Amino acid sequence: MAKILVIHGPNLNLLGKREPDVYGTANLSDIDNRIKQWAKENNLGIEIIQSNYEGEIVERIGKARDVFDVIVINPAAYTHTSIAIRDAISGVQIPCVEVHISNIYQREDFRHNSVIAPVCAGQICGFGAQSYLLGLNAALELCCADHGDKIE
Repeated sequence: MAKILVIHGPNLNLLGKREPDVYGTANLSDIDNRIKQWAKENNLGIEIIQSNYEGEIVERIGKARDVFDVIVINPAAYTHTSIAIRDAISGVQIPCVEVHISNIYQREDFRHNSVIAPVCAGQICGFGAQSYLLGLNAALELCCADHGDKIE
């Protein structure tokens, strides 16, 4: 069974309360429940973590090697600043999909640059909580491609 690691970055524990006009009204528990249901429907293993701490995210990525087939990450504010998370993703050599609830390219200029995206297979943003499910579908494609079962 393929396994996917989902990482929620800083402040995503505040979803549902924090800037609902930007991030919507779904809280993190709602999103996690949708992710778990999706994993069950697709017969995939899933682990979900949320951390506000860069070092904890880096450590979890480092421990993912030989355990997970794909990582789906919403690095949140670390998207624009964390060379450590970028290096961890690059170092484990596990395909990674970057997701964002908001469209980072429609927001403040400093959010337009992702230091994470260049080491990811792709990036999905701007579809609200649905961005996670779109990212998971991309992750599923990467799992299948890695196992020679590309979905057509």
